[in-house]
Amino acid sequence: MGRRTHVVQAAAAPALLLVLVQLLASTSPVAVAAGPPFSCGAPFSAPFCDRKLPIEQRAGDLVSKLTLEEKISQLGDESPAVARLGVPAYKWWSEALHGVGWSKGIHLNGPIRAVTSFPQVILTAASFNPQLWYRIGRVIGTEARAVYNNGQAEGLTFWAPNINVFRDPRWGRGQETPGEDPTMTGKYAAVFVRGVQGYGMAGPINTSDLEASACCKHFTAYDLENWKGVTRFSFDAKVTAQDLADTYNPPFKSCVEDGGASGIMCSYNRVNGVPTCADQNLLTKTARGDWGFNGYIASDCDAVAIIHDVQGYAKEPEDAVADVLKAGMDMNCGGYVQTHGLSAIQKGKITERDIDRALHNLFTIRMRLGLFNGNPKHNRYGNIGADQVCKQKHQNLALQAAQDGIVLLKNDANTLPLSKSRVSSIAVIGHNANDATLLRGNYFGPPCIYVTPLQALQWYVKDARFVAGCNAAVCNVSNIGEAVHVASSAFNVVLFMGLDQNQEREEVDRLELGLPGMQETLINSVADAAKKPVILVLLCGGPVDVTFAKYNPKIGAILWAGYPGQAGGIAIAQVLFGEHNPGGRLPVTWYPKEFTAVPMTDMRMRADPPTGYPGRTYRFYKGNTVYNFGYGLSYSKYSHSFVSKGTKPPSMVSTDGLKAIESAAGAVSYDVEEIGAEACDKLKFPALVRVQNHGPMDGRHPVLLFLRWPNATDGRPASQLIGFESVHLKAAQVAHVEFEVSPCNHFSRAAENGRKVIDQGSHFVGVGEDEFEMSFMA
Repeated sequence: MGRRTHVVQAAAAPALLLVLVQLLASTSPVAVAAGPPFSCGAPFSAPFCDRKLPIEQRAGDLVSKLTLEEKISQLGDESPAVARLGVPAYKWWSEALHGVGWSKGIHLNGPIRAVTSFPQVILTAASFNPQLWYRIGRVIGTEARAVYNNGQAEGLTFWAPNINVFRDPRWGRGQETPGEDPTMTGKYAAVFVRGVQGYGMAGPINTSDLEASACCKHFTAYDLENWKGVTRFSFDAKVTAQDLADTYNPPFKSCVEDGGASGIMCSYNRVNGVPTCADQNLLTKTARGDWGFNGYIASDCDAVAIIHDVQGYAKEPEDAVADVLKAGMDMNCGGYVQTHGLSAIQKGKITERDIDRALHNLFTIRMRLGLFNGNPKHNRYGNIGADQVCKQKHQNLALQAAQDGIVLLKNDANTLPLSKSRVSSIAVIGHNANDATLLRGNYFGPPCIYVTPLQALQWYVKDARFVAGCNAAVCNVSNIGEAVHVASSAFNVVLFMGLDQNQEREEVDRLELGLPGMQETLINSVADAAKKPVILVLLCGGPVDVTFAKYNPKIGAILWAGYPGQAGGIAIAQVLFGEHNPGGRLPVTWYPKEFTAVPMTDMRMRADPPTGYPGRTYRFYKGNTVYNFGYGLSYSKYSHSFVSKGTKPPSMVSTDGLKAIESAAGAVSYDVEEIGAEACDKLKFPALVRVQNHGPMDGRHPVLLFLRWPNATDGRPASQLIGFESVHLKAAQVAHVEFEVSPCNHFSRAAENGRKVIDQGSHFVGVGEDEFEMSFMA
């Protein structure tokens, strides 16, 4: 027998984590499976098998040995074997969004039947902890290689992370992303990719070896599934050069330049009329040319077919094939290029050289993964076995990710934490309290264990009474009367409400921002009946308008817990009972219900007051919010201040000799490229922040560094996150966090033409309530 997915049964136990450890210790040993397929074992001795040669040369040799028909067969996500050359079949499509996931190329139904399942990305992002994100990537890369080495994977190319900016709160896939801020999303992309691919968190990028291959998706301006009949397949995103430069593209730039990603996926949608997979300016000029991308470019699945069949951009199937290959795409998820590639050659739409270019990129990746180096058991990653999957330290990290991401939104009169010695009974109400599948989010694999919130709370309180209250998140069938009855007699009441994958997921956007169905009525009815203020726990990816709960004195505390993964129930219980001090911060703005009047198809980031358009995200939105980006409470109080001796900005930067650019409104700015890299390096300075935990509890605390301008005219953001770090402080402890501030990077903004410029005048750097000023003056 192999590893199984365990659902923990509710039972009283003296120590929650002890039960978890005992459960894991009882897991059946992993059986040994057949090894993975590989190339270049005996008797093959062709140049493409010679490890002493550069990979570029080896890939070129292999491509030169393929017939035209064999070449075309390799251009889909399912690449067949070329037996005469000893090249095995390969499947490019594997998933690893927040753990190795079920997909075409991964088979978790053999000896390895479970993998570490981390929280959905939006919750992990709320920790604002790049070290945590990197460590998660490392675990995923290791477990991916273990699954492959155990013969249960047909590829090592994983289509994660999703780094589209969470522009609209209704987007069904926003849960997969690190949130709405491009700087934060770019940082997540870089460190996650480095972790998966086996690189260090910082420092040089290894261009020859990959533990696993990460792919940043969906390039670009993709954040709509199906809204009022507009689908992602047909949507033409109208995006300004300014928004493309400072919102939609920066995460991908960071993924490539800072993370060294080996894969990019182009999206379904068009951008300004051109399908992204057919956009040479985007794929070749920008990604490969400007950013130095060194990897393969995949289409989203069936995106090439859609260019002809849905969008009508290509007149014939062969035109679609030509459009994408000449634009720089390498591999089509789907069989469209494999089906129409030969006729595209015969009709003169493409040449064999176009195919060779794509194949060179594809085989280079497979070689960097070590799949043409003979038996992988004797190579760099060959000793990563099945015993590296679901390791205790991996599961501890999954628990930490859930703990550190949970956001405390309200805590009136110290409703939380609860006292284990005083809570004699607890009513656990809500459809989300005991649904193990809900914890996973989407794009998941079978987890090592499952612990639902109800099961975890039953370990803390023997008298725990459960009522679902609603049939599901849709809550079109409810049992409010029973919920009220149970709540009225319990010492404490915790409600688990929110959304599920029927409300938000791939191909499903929301139409409303409130809690679905009768959830609000259920919550208010239970709160009215309870003996004391109740606790509301929200399990959802996208934001919900809970203004009613925010201002209801009978609702004492609100927690947001995303989709918290395999250990989510434990993490929630530990926060509720004070065994963990919440420190998460919202990675997205929570908008009021009225925001749904804004068309989801309007891609503009900046507000347009004359037309009533409010803008999007904390950087540009001008309107009321339920909760702001970066908001989150703690059981402790923290203070922040700049340390003058360690913060050394020039009081004023002279712009003498620089060509001034004057906007129509009269603002003066300077082009960053004209300032030059050398001058920009000289402008960098340290900002030292003193952080103190005033107690009463130890805790982990994100320190967020923002830039603001004196005004938000000329398309400037209202404010911009320029740095963040997570620190753990004991009660009363003081720590110092140093940020490197780069004015050319952090103080610049995108002009209307997409060029990065620095405005003349004052710029303010702030942390908490403290800030300092730096000026650019003629």
